[in-house]
Amino acid sequence: MAALQKVRNAGPFVVGALFLGLLGFIATDWAKVVEIFTNADRNTAGIVNGNDISVTDFNKLVDEYTDVVKATQGLSNISDEQMQNLRDQVWNNYVQNQLIAEEADKLGLTVTDAELQNIISTGANPMLQQTPFVNQQGQFDTNALKGFLAEYDKAKSEADSQVLEQYQTIFNWWKFVEKTVRQQTLVQKYQALLANCIMSNKVLAEKSYNERQTKAEALVAAVPFSSIKDNDIEVSDNELKAKYDEMKEVFVSDQEMREIKYIDIAVKASKEDEKALNAEMDDYAAQLKAGAESAKLVRESQSMVSYCVMPVSAKALPRDVAGKVEEMAEGDVTGPYFTPGDNTMNIIRLNSIAYTPDSVEYRTIGCPGADMAAAEATADSIITAINAGTPFDSIAAKYGQNGQKQWLTSAQYDGSVIDDNNKKFLTTLTTSPAGSLKKVVLDGQGVLVVNVLDTKNVIKKYDVAVIKRSIDFSKDTYNKTFNDFSSFLAGKNAADIEAEAQKAGYTVNTLPSIVSSAHNVAGIASTRDALRWIFNSNTKVGDVSPLYECGNNDHLLCITLSAVHKKGYLPWDDAQVKEYLTELVKNDKKAAKIQEQMANAKSVNDVMKIAGAVSDTLRNVSFSQGVFVAKTGAMENTLSASISTQAKGAFKAGVKGNVAVYAYQVLNTEKNKDAKFDVNAEKAQLVQMSLRYMGNYTHDLYKKAEVVDNRYLFY
Repeated sequence: MAALQKVRNAGPFVVGALFLGLLGFIATDWAKVVEIFTNADRNTAGIVNGNDISVTDFNKLVDEYTDVVKATQGLSNISDEQMQNLRDQVWNNYVQNQLIAEEADKLGLTVTDAELQNIISTGANPMLQQTPFVNQQGQFDTNALKGFLAEYDKAKSEADSQVLEQYQTIFNWWKFVEKTVRQQTLVQKYQALLANCIMSNKVLAEKSYNERQTKAEALVAAVPFSSIKDNDIEVSDNELKAKYDEMKEVFVSDQEMREIKYIDIAVKASKEDEKALNAEMDDYAAQLKAGAESAKLVRESQSMVSYCVMPVSAKALPRDVAGKVEEMAEGDVTGPYFTPGDNTMNIIRLNSIAYTPDSVEYRTIGCPGADMAAAEATADSIITAINAGTPFDSIAAKYGQNGQKQWLTSAQYDGSVIDDNNKKFLTTLTTSPAGSLKKVVLDGQGVLVVNVLDTKNVIKKYDVAVIKRSIDFSKDTYNKTFNDFSSFLAGKNAADIEAEAQKAGYTVNTLPSIVSSAHNVAGIASTRDALRWIFNSNTKVGDVSPLYECGNNDHLLCITLSAVHKKGYLPWDDAQVKEYLTELVKNDKKAAKIQEQMANAKSVNDVMKIAGAVSDTLRNVSFSQGVFVAKTGAMENTLSASISTQAKGAFKAGVKGNVAVYAYQVLNTEKNKDAKFDVNAEKAQLVQMSLRYMGNYTHDLYKKAEVVDNRYLFY
């Protein structure tokens, strides 16, 4: 059991970079999926390089990550958002490992068992140092691992299922780490192979060095494209097609995208709902004014703010409540009043004001006894002894306690739900002067001797009852909204819905490019069924979806499918592509017009006579990096390259940038005379730069692998 005990003593374990964002997994209602989708779709979570991964196998990977994270972070409950992040991380890791494994197999790259054992024996891999098998210095300890594995083998033959379960959890964690280290090492080998294919030479090194050493200062005049009105520029389809062909690779998509139009109704409270709530709140206000018990009434009213039996500071209250409480006197009742920020109606009764320390230093001794009377007698004798001069620490030690000093701050309990015993204890601490000894009798839990040592920062606190109620819609309102929307949709096609929506009080929204890996539709919660409908192979352009009840049971959604963009090149006349191309072609034409206006300019002053021109002075301009032009708000690589190639005094006009056409005069050039050329350092720097550009290789592998992501069918 020694190895297992060492693991237990490790406490909360640190999670490495690979584990970040990996959280728990909650099973999906597979029966529903079975009813909806074909056998092929139902069983396949995704495809990489032509190889399927079944949803069962994908779930095993998710479970594997889940167990590791639970072991390392002590998680038990997982939110929907955390679950989404987990699935994404699992999928991304799986795809990358498959892409590299495919290429490594072609090249004969492997990680042998002997290599893996050597990595484990060395213990240098960061993942190994994040396991429980570490020494006091935080280094991986192979002997601790061997001891655990031996005890695990022994535990498998024993009957204690609880012990075996603990061993099994840690064993599974270790096997996950072992597998991940192997995968990491294979990736590193492949990357090292690519890296060693990149070389530089002396000529390039000298060129790169010289480009960095010369700095220029220039006076610049810029005429922004925006100085010419869009309406003054005409663009033809042939020009758009030509621009599209020029930059076609920009418009390639690795995933199928679909364009939808949708009506999303956020159900809101009706006037009748508001009236009903106002009547309730008026009644609560009357009861508070009549002296009703705060805790009981706040609980019965289902207030969003619980009543705290201890006075609370203003910062523990909602902002709108705190602002009003600070202006109230004891016994005042304020409200009902409306708070737009959280859409609530509110009532406040300030019962009393107290001034208590924000921080209290104290120590305690738990008093033994056969019953409560005996424990109280022990407490009395302890207080008598301390008052007679016996040190607190020695009495605590007599009863097996350390009497440790500790601080309590308001932040530790402010606004919390506090039971009667905690109220007694906290009241004693916050109302007793420094140096006092008090006996605190906790009903059914024992007796404490409390020694208050110091108090700091007396602050104003409030015994306050707050009834805060959200203005929610009623069931009748929801049903009416549902029925009205259903009636509007009945018998209508996509064109009818779009044509008649505004008249009926509905808004049609457009989502031009949704992908199946999206977690929801248009940011609306609980829209997985709608996402499945959008990407169902039977859904055709022009189809109208069912009416979906979604969100937090407060949204109604209807969708029409407008377009399907298959994986590959988007067409030039796609709405978004065409809009983008139109902007580019307009800018090209505007630039040409501005360049004509600059054609006869002999100086920056000549250019400044053009309508809309602005000037700026640029310093430290070099060929190796773009320059930011503050007056146009743009980073201009072309401009910096042009300036850095000119001699002092040179003038040039007509340089087309990203947002303007520029003219400049070089005011000065200066070369760094103190710098020394190191050919090896320059070559290494160029190699590193090339490797950064090469970092996109996984994207190229992804495209080649024909990755299919079917997870939307199941989650």
